[in-house]
Amino acid sequence: MEFDSSSSIWDGVYYHSHLFGGLMLTAALLGLSSSYFGGLGSSYLPYMLSDLGFFYKKKCEKKRIRVYMDGCFDLMHYGHANALRQAKALGDELVVGVVSDEEIVANKGPPVLSMEERLALVSGLKWVDEVIANAPYAITEKFMNSLFNEHKIDYIIHGDDPCLLPDGTDAYALAKTAGRYKQIKRTEGVSSTDIVGRILSSLKDAEACENHDNTSSLPVDDHKESQSNSSNISQFLPTSRRIVQFSNGKGPGPNARVVYIDGAFDLFHAGHVEILRSARQLGDFLLVGIHTDQIVSEHRGKGHPIMHLHERSLSVLACSYVDEVIIGAPWEVTRDMVTTFNISLVVHGTVAESNSLLAGESDPYAVPKSMGIFRMLDSLKNITTTSVAQRIVANHDAYLKRNAKKAESEKKYYAEKVHVSGD
Repeated sequence: MEFDSSSSIWDGVYYHSHLFGGLMLTAALLGLSSSYFGGLGSSYLPYMLSDLGFFYKKKCEKKRIRVYMDGCFDLMHYGHANALRQAKALGDELVVGVVSDEEIVANKGPPVLSMEERLALVSGLKWVDEVIANAPYAITEKFMNSLFNEHKIDYIIHGDDPCLLPDGTDAYALAKTAGRYKQIKRTEGVSSTDIVGRILSSLKDAEACENHDNTSSLPVDDHKESQSNSSNISQFLPTSRRIVQFSNGKGPGPNARVVYIDGAFDLFHAGHVEILRSARQLGDFLLVGIHTDQIVSEHRGKGHPIMHLHERSLSVLACSYVDEVIIGAPWEVTRDMVTTFNISLVVHGTVAESNSLLAGESDPYAVPKSMGIFRMLDSLKNITTTSVAQRIVANHDAYLKRNAKKAESEKKYYAEKVHVSGD
């Protein structure tokens, strides 16, 4: 590490500038000269005092703390986002390592999302400054040295839940030994393992629904009953504080061009990130409407959504392209909505979960179309919530085996859980 010459002297002057200034003022008034202050007299006082601004400039140029956090980030969810939010709070710049497909297979089982998709999701988070692709699952000495020397990392971050290698050793042991490790609190209520379980359960619910030839619209209570009968009940308890932590806290300016897009945004994926990025480029402020669980269930069937309303809202809020969300947006975009939120443009992607309407239902975008403020956006990725779920179905046995192993550890965690303070 390099230091400025006489840095200890100048740092002392900075931190005790009031004392130094007092001494110099006294010296000038008493007419002291070369014995202690190198001939400084009262005539030099204005120049000397003006130079004190240098010390404030030096303070502004202090070293920025860079922190590193890695993960698989498979089936990206608000728990991942909250972990990275906490990590960013421990430094000035957050560098995120995305573990390679090969390392995930060797340590956890097959990933659902490709490296490209996981990189898109991580890069799209509002707290992430840099991303390292194909990071190792364990912090090896070689990789740790590259983090410290090449990437200028000050601290390596991980959650308070244990991360063990197949041989039972701690994946972060070297970072802890080096004294460059910091810990954050695990986000309760969700994990990739939990989501895989929910997807498998939702497929069972859908099959049961077909067997009973249930063609009627489902009220919200039926959907909740479906979830409660499942062995994969969401443990998430939404709080206003968590929503505030994820929010930008700023509204649009008086002349801002507000762009509106709505949807379920279930199983938040790379396709969502891309369409939100495209929408944000069309204006100054992106407002996203998140449909209620009941609306999603009515249009997609029993077992949907997989993630409930507040979970989906947090995932969208974590995206760097999003400025604000409507939690529980209506299916139809009304004229009153357009006026209330001063919406300049309403957009919708060309790739959607389903473009068919319920029998007798009107076009939800009829109003913005009649106002000439509706536009279709080309979806750059052909990904939907259903297509992601189908990947798990295609590898059903592999994911069942993976989940059986992880489900036991999750069950043990909740059975033995104690309070841990933190964000």
